[in-house]
Amino acid sequence: MKFDEKKLDELFAKDAPEEGKATATSTIKLNQSEVSATVFDWLGSLVMALVVVLLVMAFGFRIIDVDGKSMEPTLIDSDKVVITDLFYTPHNGDIVIISHAEEYQKPLVKRVIATAGQELRLDYDNNAVYVDGKKLDEPYIQGVTVHGDVPESELNGIVPEGKVFVMGDNRGISLDSRYRQIGFIDESYIIGKAQLDIIPHAYDANGGVKLDLSKIRYVYQ
Repeated sequence: MKFDEKKLDELFAKDAPEEGKATATSTIKLNQSEVSATVFDWLGSLVMALVVVLLVMAFGFRIIDVDGKSMEPTLIDSDKVVITDLFYTPHNGDIVIISHAEEYQKPLVKRVIATAGQELRLDYDNNAVYVDGKKLDEPYIQGVTVHGDVPESELNGIVPEGKVFVMGDNRGISLDSRYRQIGFIDESYIIGKAQLDIIPHAYDANGGVKLDLSKIRYVYQ
C-alpha cells in the first residue's frame, strides 16, 4: 500500500495545536497568575496593617496633641506625643496626660512632681521644689515658679492617698496643681504617660511655630 505523505502531514497538522494559539494561552495564564499574586500580596499587607493597629490599641498606645505653652521648653504647642497606659503607675518626673470630662475641657499635659504619701514643699522664694526633704534637680523648667491660688499651707505636706501633684515645665504660666481649678490630681484621671514626641515643633526667627522633625525623641526628663 502506498502512503500519501502529504495527506498524512495534513492529518497530523489538524490534531496539533497551533503555535501562535499555544503561546497566547500560556501568556494569558501567566498574567492571571501575576495578578492573583499581586492581589494576595496587597490583601496580606492590609491584614498585617490591621493586626498592627489592633495590637497598638490593645497595648494602650494613643497619640495626644499638646495644646498650649505650659510644658515648654520640653514640649511645644502643637506637638503630637505617643502615650501608653498599660499597667501604668505614676512616678516622679513622668510627663502624663490628664483627662476628666466633668472638670477639664481638654486633656492636660503635665509633669508628676510628687505622688501619694510623699512629702511636698514648694519654696517660692528660691524657685525650688522639695520632695521628701530633697530638692529636685529640674533642668527642664522654664520661668519662675509663681504662687497659685492654693495656699502653701494646703499644698505643703503629705500628698493624699490616690493623688498626685503635677506642674507644667513652664512654671510661670502653667495652670496646674497650684491652682484650685486643678489641685491634686486623682490617679484615675491620668490616661497615660508621654513616651515619644513624634511630631515636634520649634520656634522660628519670627516667633512662629514650625515643624521640626529633627527633634523627634523619647520624652524623658
